[in-house]
Amino acid sequence: MFRNTKILVLLAAVLIVSGCATRQVSKKDYADLRTEAPRSILIVPVINRSVEVNAPDYFLSTISQPLAERGYYVFPVHLVKRVMEDDGLGDANMVHAGDPQRLGKQFGSDSVMYVSIERWDAQYIVFSTTVTVEMKYTLKSTATGKTLWSNSQKVVYQPNNNNSGGGLAGLIAQAVTAAIAKAAPNYMPLAHQANVQAIYTKGQGLPAGPYSALYNKDQVEF
Repeated sequence: MFRNTKILVLLAAVLIVSGCATRQVSKKDYADLRTEAPRSILIVPVINRSVEVNAPDYFLSTISQPLAERGYYVFPVHLVKRVMEDDGLGDANMVHAGDPQRLGKQFGSDSVMYVSIERWDAQYIVFSTTVTVEMKYTLKSTATGKTLWSNSQKVVYQPNNNNSGGGLAGLIAQAVTAAIAKAAPNYMPLAHQANVQAIYTKGQGLPAGPYSALYNKDQVEF
């Protein structure tokens, strides 16, 4: 799994570089983030605005590693979820509307990561299936309650069915491929890619944390 994530990081980096060549995006304001310099991140239950009920659990298994590799201590997400449920904080909407300072006192974290899943679906149209994941990320301080960083990312994947040959047989093969993708779409690589792009994109992602060799050395990019 670690090897696969590394490959995704490299692929995302290529996408980021090629994207920067065609469009310029204003650099985010990192003043508050650098002033507070959080060392730890608490990821709370995810708001799910998609129709896939299992999307939050799948997503939570993808978010910790890129944040940790960026140089932050990340509280174990599933343990946090269980503790919060035991404390009556299992409703994601209620948690997101609550006070991050309270969570900081409860868990001893410097910051809280709030994520909402906007899309996690597969759309079937004739001979093709389009798989989409879209997330919004917000990092808040547990000391002041301020928003230190926010970002959003959308990744769309459409299997290439053009290599199935021509004629009726080719159309049937395309239909079967699309039906399989619709029945059991693989969202996980897309979620990994969305996280990597949201966190690592220069000028938009998170600056390196204190447990990274790049800490306080990436001000030009962030």
